[in-house]
Amino acid sequence: METKIIGSKIAEGRKRINISQAQLAGLLFISPQAVGKWERGESMPDITTFNRIAEILGVDLNYFSENFPSAANETAPKTDQPEGRQMPVNLTAVNLEGSDFAGVVLHKGKFKASPLRGADFTGADLTGTLFDVSDAGEAIFDETNLTDCRFSITDLTGASFRKSILVRTDFNKSLLPGTKFTDAQLTDVKLTMIDLRETIFDNCIFNDVDFNYSDLRGMRFEGHTFSGVRFDKSALNDVSFTGATLRNVSFRLPFSLTNKSYRAFKTVCFDGAKMDKLTYAGLKGLWVDDLSKVIVI
Repeated sequence: METKIIGSKIAEGRKRINISQAQLAGLLFISPQAVGKWERGESMPDITTFNRIAEILGVDLNYFSENFPSAANETAPKTDQPEGRQMPVNLTAVNLEGSDFAGVVLHKGKFKASPLRGADFTGADLTGTLFDVSDAGEAIFDETNLTDCRFSITDLTGASFRKSILVRTDFNKSLLPGTKFTDAQLTDVKLTMIDLRETIFDNCIFNDVDFNYSDLRGMRFEGHTFSGVRFDKSALNDVSFTGATLRNVSFRLPFSLTNKSYRAFKTVCFDGAKMDKLTYAGLKGLWVDDLSKVIVI
């Protein structure tokens, strides 16, 4: 984001609510000179101050985007774009550790190479936002709308996703040890090339989820519900689906010139699991020896 563009946005918003630079400075507990430097494009507020400025001006963070329509353009002919659309905000390489983003609306934002450890996104709407090569360890995404979001090569160690909205969310080559998914419904989610052995799924529902080339060895999916889920060439040694419900679930084992992958799959436990006839037939085709304790529905 260009400092001059942000400065003009601050000045425009300040004038719209009819307050002076000194009044805005007083609300932010800073000097009027600092506000003047912002508006002249000589410096820029930090992210915490950005949030406070947005609250005072009655806008969200998208307001500071270069492409967000300004008051000067309000009389311009209207386009066919939907009213209230969100513009992308690029927060590349900005130190945002411990930042409070609770409740913010940020569509198609971009956090790239940004320290986000401990950031709080509780209840935020982050639809379409990209997290790329960032450290979001211990970040809080509880009840956050993460529809169409992508986490690429992002450290999510110890992060919390309680009751998060996970629709078409893509986790790619990211770190998830100790990450907690609690009371979450994952719909059309992709988990690609991820070590999930220390990831915690508690009372989750998996709909049309793809586990691609991921390490699930020793995972306990006991009592979970799986519908339209694909386990594609993932390591499944000693995984337990005890008491789980599986509908239209497929398993595609890693390629091997020997029977190694098939022997490993024999360690998966389906005792007490409920599954449809097609899922059951698919397991029979993978040489699963004992399905006597499976309930076919």
